[in-house]
Amino acid sequence: MLEEILIAGFGGQGVLSMGRLIAQAAMEEGLNASWLPSYGPEMRGGTANCIVCFSDDEIGAPVAATFDTVVAMNQPSLAKFEHTVKPGGLLLINRSIIPVPAERTAIEIHYVDANDLAESAAGNARSANVVALGAWHTLRPRLTVAALEAALQDAFGRKGEALVAANVKALHAGIEAMATSNVS
Repeated sequence: MLEEILIAGFGGQGVLSMGRLIAQAAMEEGLNASWLPSYGPEMRGGTANCIVCFSDDEIGAPVAATFDTVVAMNQPSLAKFEHTVKPGGLLLINRSIIPVPAERTAIEIHYVDANDLAESAAGNARSANVVALGAWHTLRPRLTVAALEAALQDAFGRKGEALVAANVKALHAGIEAMATSNVS
């Protein structure tokens, strides 16, 4: 099982962090994982994306042209990467800041109000990436919630348990949003 994911947005949205969390969770489960970041020189506010691959077998290359999942956290990312979703693949869109619908057919499209849910669940819209992570998990349960929570602990534990707890709440807000959603 090889899973190839592209996460894209602008610097400061936690796009690279979301990718690292997925890679860490995959490693927590004993899978092989790769994480390949790409960002402009502007960092915060500039473009950012990353490719995450994980597999129970060796990963031949950390790069792909098409993806099982694309997570678009802003409008330019949707426009740039929507066409890279494999037929039958998943496109997850942050509806909080993307006002237009996706154009593709023959793929699975879901919307999550990532910023809004992060604000209400964690008290800060900066956890929108973790809400999107929870939504992705519900739609593609390739990794366990326990592994995702362990990755959150690993990433944020040294910054304090309050931050870990807020991100766990954001993760579960994303999980619950997709679990109770009948809208795609």
